[in-house]
Amino acid sequence: MPAQPIKIQSFLQNLPLFNELVGEEIDRIAAGTREVHASRGAVLFHRGDACQGFHVVVFGQVKLAFNSPQGAEKVIEIIGPGQSFGEALMFLEKPYIVYAQTLADSLLLYVSKSVVFEGLERDPGFARKIIAGLSRRLHGLIRDVEGYSLRSGAQRVIGYLLQGEEGAEAGGNALEVVLPANKNVIASRLNLTPEHFSRILHELSAAKLIEVDGRTIRIPDVPRLSRFEG
Repeated sequence: MPAQPIKIQSFLQNLPLFNELVGEEIDRIAAGTREVHASRGAVLFHRGDACQGFHVVVFGQVKLAFNSPQGAEKVIEIIGPGQSFGEALMFLEKPYIVYAQTLADSLLLYVSKSVVFEGLERDPGFARKIIAGLSRRLHGLIRDVEGYSLRSGAQRVIGYLLQGEEGAEAGGNALEVVLPANKNVIASRLNLTPEHFSRILHELSAAKLIEVDGRTIRIPDVPRLSRFEG
């Protein structure tokens, strides 16, 4: 964790949500924002807690998930640096429908509902950016449902690897991807069992389409993997 506080205004202004705000506008948002330092495994909020603002990840990773009545965990999303979560429920004034838990030591900013609502009343442009952000999130969720319904497990895994996840480095036709979480979490995110996910990785590795080394997955020939039907 950093010893010194970050410059909240500078970080907020670099976010797509706030990058058109200037001067006093950013200062007002920053005044209603606080830092949240969380160790790996910390629960930021539970399902059913009141939502009084939204979070932005400065560094680290957060999973959004819920538990089924049978106790199985379902990961909805993995949030990385520069991404936010909680805006929709903040506007609906509903309690959280998932819980949030850090996957690594993390630093987040928590932006209060009151300062956001004040900004919306002052600036229609800010309102449009908020709506655009929520629309992108909805589009992503629809794409997830489509993927679960129409694509095989192997196609889901391949699509995930080829997204250019955080930690990917391209070089020619090769790509190296560092999984942002352990394989159980990634499997849940893709609506697969851990065993099925591991079996798909093994099959892709046996076909020499990928090389697996812990969380690092090297793809020697991206076009060849993208053509694989599974």
